[in-house]
Amino acid sequence: MEDIFVARVMSTDLQTVSRDALVEETAELMLEEAVGSVLVVDEENRLEGILTSTDFVDIVAKSNPKAETTVERYMSTDVVTTTAQESIRDVADTMVENGFKHVPVVDEDEGVIGIVTTTDLAAYLSRAETPSPETV
Repeated sequence: MEDIFVARVMSTDLQTVSRDALVEETAELMLEEAVGSVLVVDEENRLEGILTSTDFVDIVAKSNPKAETTVERYMSTDVVTTTAQESIRDVADTMVENGFKHVPVVDEDEGVIGIVTTTDLAAYLSRAETPSPETV
């Protein structure tokens, strides 16, 4: 299989929030947009964290979210990122090794520019041409 770069498979229609966004509003956004994660960014679009549907399971299991709960309380801040020029094979390896379903794509100048998800990788693989077996 040829080496394919992240830029080819990443999603660029991103859902972002600030660290002071309310958890309840963020959950509504994720449901409305049918996404499994939101990226937490600062005023300059720099990645500060990620909040995923898995985090919401944790929120519900550990507490009863109260009004005025901010994303900062629950977001992951040790986010593993990639660049648009990284090989999807390397990103897929990272996702499998760490159990990730989302890897934000960042650019040094522009900040967050995309995200690669397991859904993106599966969609790419479903479109990839596979050689048909040779008949002998």
